[in-house]
Amino acid sequence: MPSPQLVKWNPCLEPHRFNDTEVLQRLSCMATKGEMFLVANLGTKQPCHSNDPGCPNDGRYQFNTNVIFSNNGTLVDRYRKHNLYFEAAFDTPLEVDRVTFDTPFAGRFGIFTCFDILFFDPAIRLLRDPEVKHVVYPSAWMNQLPLLAAIEIQKAFATAFGVNVLAANIHHPSLGMTGSGIHTPLKSFWYHDMESPKGHLIIAQVAKNPLGLAGTENTTGKTDPSHSRFLKIVSGEPYCEKDAQEVHCEAAKWNMDAPPTFHSEMMYDNFTLVPVWGKEGYLQVCSNSLCCHLLYDRPTLSQELYALGVFDGFHTVHGTYYIQVCALVKCGGLDIHTCGQEITEATGIFEFHLWGNFSTSYIFPLFLTSGMTLESPDQLGWENDHYFLRKRGLSSGLVTAALYGRLYEKN
Repeated sequence: MPSPQLVKWNPCLEPHRFNDTEVLQRLSCMATKGEMFLVANLGTKQPCHSNDPGCPNDGRYQFNTNVIFSNNGTLVDRYRKHNLYFEAAFDTPLEVDRVTFDTPFAGRFGIFTCFDILFFDPAIRLLRDPEVKHVVYPSAWMNQLPLLAAIEIQKAFATAFGVNVLAANIHHPSLGMTGSGIHTPLKSFWYHDMESPKGHLIIAQVAKNPLGLAGTENTTGKTDPSHSRFLKIVSGEPYCEKDAQEVHCEAAKWNMDAPPTFHSEMMYDNFTLVPVWGKEGYLQVCSNSLCCHLLYDRPTLSQELYALGVFDGFHTVHGTYYIQVCALVKCGGLDIHTCGQEITEATGIFEFHLWGNFSTSYIFPLFLTSGMTLESPDQLGWENDHYFLRKRGLSSGLVTAALYGRLYEKN
C-alpha cells in the first residue's frame, strides 16, 4: 500500500507500477468506469525493518484499511483503523490517521471504521473541521441490542453531530452483522435483514449541507412549551396557559410514588432500573453522578413491561470505555430480570420526555422501534443543565429510547 501522501498513482492506468496490488487496480478501474468516488475496506500490509522495535516477526505490519479513489481512478488517500475490536490479524498504527477528502459534488468527507465510532480519535476530532459535512463509514458491526445495533448507532451519530453518514456494514446474518444506511440528521434510509444472506444497494438523495435538529425551529434556544409544561408538573407546580378569554391551569396529575429500583445486566453493564407502570407517570433513577428522568404518557396500554435504566461508569467487556446512559427499554418478558435482554419487536406506544444531568456534551440519541426500524426525536438538546429527548407520535412500538453519553477523557 504506497502512501498517497508520497506517491500520486492511478492503479487502473499504471497497473504494474507496484507489485501485489491487484485489488487496488480493480477498485481504481471500478471508480473510473462508474465515474464515482469509491471507498473500500481491505487489509493492507506495510514492510518494516528489524531496527523498528514494533516490527512484527514476519517483517510487516498489517492494517485494517479504507482506501479512497477519485472519479478518475486516482488513489486519493487511505485510512488505517485505530480502535481495533478483537482483530488479531491487524496492527494499530503508531499515529492516528485523520483523513478527510474533498469532492466536487458534495464538499468534504471524513472517514473512519466500525469501532472507531465510539472514540474521540479520529471520529470526533474529524468533526472539529467545520467543512466536514459527511462521513463515510465502512463497518463489520455485530448488533448488540438494546443499545448498539448497527443502524441504531449510525443514525445516532448523524443526529448527534448534524452530519450525513454513509454506512456500509458487512451483511453476515449468522454473525449478527447486518444493517447499513444513509443517515441524515433528520431522516434515514437503511437495510437490515437477519433472514436473507443477500445484501442490498442503498441509494438516497441527501443535502450537501445537512440540516440537523439544531437547525430547525425546535431548538434548545426556543424552549418547547410542552417541555416547560412537563417540568412544571414534575416540580408539583400548576402549569397555566392564557388564551383570549381566560387563564387555564393544570395541576400536577402524575403519580409521584416511586416504584422500587432493581438491577439488571444490559450490554454487560450493571444497570439500575425502575419499572415503567401505568398509563402515565414521572420516574427518576440515579447512579453515581447521573440521574435520569422520564415523563411519559401511553395512549394505549400494552401487555408489556418497560423500564427506565441508568448506568454511569466504565464499560469493561469487549473494550473499556466510560459511558453515561439513560435508557427507556422494553423488557424481554413480564419479569423485571428480563429487562436489558435483546428485543426487536414491541407494541408499546409512548409520548415521552427523557432527560439526565450528563457530565459530557458527547451524547448519542439512540432510538429503535419494532422490527428494527428507526425514529427521529421531535426535539433534542440542553435545557437547565440537562440533556433531553422528546418524542410524540411513534409509528410503531418502542424498543429503545436512550441517551448514550461518552466521557472520552476518562478512557
